Amino acid sequence: MSSFIPSSAPFNEEQRAWLNGFFSGLMGITPNQNLASTLGDLGIQANMPAPVAVIEEDDDHPWHDSSLPIVDRMTLADGKPIERRLMAAMAQLDCGSCGYVCKTYAEAIASGAESNLTLCSPGGKETKQMIKKLLQDQDAPKQDSNTTLVKRNGVAAHEEPAAYSRKNPFAAKLIESRPLNQEGSAKDTRHVVIDLEGSGLKYEVGDALGIYPRNCEDLVAKIITRIGADPSLPVTTAKGTKSLLDTLCDDYCLKDPSDELLETIAGHAGAQANQKIATFLDEGVPTGFDVLDALELSDGKSLTATELLETLQPLNPRLYSIASSMKRFGNEVHLTVGKVTFEREGRARKGVASTLLAERLTLGSDVRVFVQPNHGGFTVPSDPTKPMIMVGPGTGIAPFMAFLQEREATKAKGKNWLFFGDQREAYDFLYEDDLHAYVQSGLLTRLDTAFSRDGQSKVYVQDRMRQNAAELWKWLQEGAGFYVCGDASRMAKDVDAALHKIIEKHGKMSSDEAANYINEMKSSTPSASSGSPA
Repeated sequence: MSSFIPSSAPFNEEQRAWLNGFFSGLMGITPNQNLASTLGDLGIQANMPAPVAVIEEDDDHPWHDSSLPIVDRMTLADGKPIERRLMAAMAQLDCGSCGYVCKTYAEAIASGAESNLTLCSPGGKETKQMIKKLLQDQDAPKQDSNTTLVKRNGVAAHEEPAAYSRKNPFAAKLIESRPLNQEGSAKDTRHVVIDLEGSGLKYEVGDALGIYPRNCEDLVAKIITRIGADPSLPVTTAKGTKSLLDTLCDDYCLKDPSDELLETIAGHAGAQANQKIATFLDEGVPTGFDVLDALELSDGKSLTATELLETLQPLNPRLYSIASSMKRFGNEVHLTVGKVTFEREGRARKGVASTLLAERLTLGSDVRVFVQPNHGGFTVPSDPTKPMIMVGPGTGIAPFMAFLQEREATKAKGKNWLFFGDQREAYDFLYEDDLHAYVQSGLLTRLDTAFSRDGQSKVYVQDRMRQNAAELWKWLQEGAGFYVCGDASRMAKDVDAALHKIIEKHGKMSSDEAANYINEMKSSTPSASSGSPA
């Protein structure tokens, strides 16, 4: 007897037998009949997607630990299906910046439903290169237009609501971009305020705001000049028809050249340039190397506009931790944005979103946004009486400004402790007045700061944690939620290491026992999470 339920479906024999009987009774047919034709007789269109490969579920993913180097994560995933090895290559933060979580992004790539390999922004070049290597070693499936069941953030792609979202961003107004650093600072950090009025968008503290940036027109103009094209040339893409200049500004990533672009340029380049290109294809391009740099490798020969566009990656949104509570600011959403600029080989390089918000977008102008919900319970404790420990140096302070506003608005009784650090106290004490006011009002029980450039030796937030280890352990014993937001590649790992040592010493535990204690914190307390900068 044939079955309504395919053998690839994730059911055991008992479940499959029950479902076959259910469908038989429901439709008044037997498994021998053709299901599609029967559905047609009932007036139901059998436009069913191609089956998606089912992976044996295994909730214990030992590589899903952001403190582990990628080499260690890949070792733990060795011998696992391609979906799990791809997962191990991700940054393991489940930050949502890719529009997925690590597991579902890996599965989408493996199934062919997602062709963009550059979405893991915390993993950056390291993740991209590892994904590329894994796919080269495996005959990866082609993207299937019928595959509609791959989920982003736990929601099937075809179920995405018509309201404003990642696929349908809202044109919000920029109403403030105020410097937070004092004159003389080496940094330019902005307090950015965006008006969501009329969008219907709602956010919770711990969420992020997605920004669809616009590339710098100066860079776009240089690229168009390099290929000898007309900026006003009409270009038709999936997003409609507009000029080449606007298309390059709005729709394509000009930061990291794709392998396809490098391979195309190799056909126009000399031997020396081709040797460089071969290295880039194998190891990835150097930090700061962009599309214009790649085009300048060609031997004076130009690509056509069509050739160029066919090799570019889409311009991905940037996520910024929200620095406000709707309970206090209503339809406003606040961000803490560090402007990124540097020079490479005599040319200024600019962060595409940070410079847009800091200097290229005038007040009152539109910026395309959406709300990215947090994952893993990165929000204030559900019990308002529980203590909260927050570690957020630099722009990592953003979500904790929101947390404090939320605790104030809800009159939460729990104690609050913030570790904040930056370069120099006189210039880089972000939100200094607000934080001191919170200390005076009693909302902020403790404020410990670390300014690394003020003394002869550098002091960081993890050093302040160690200096206050006994008190920190006491708060943990009281059930405090522990939160980290900052540079995932360096600071978060150092904080994690410091926390392990504190628990070992003051909890009188072995290394393994301390690790188990922290894992228990993560599993039993939703607030024991790690946020990521965006």
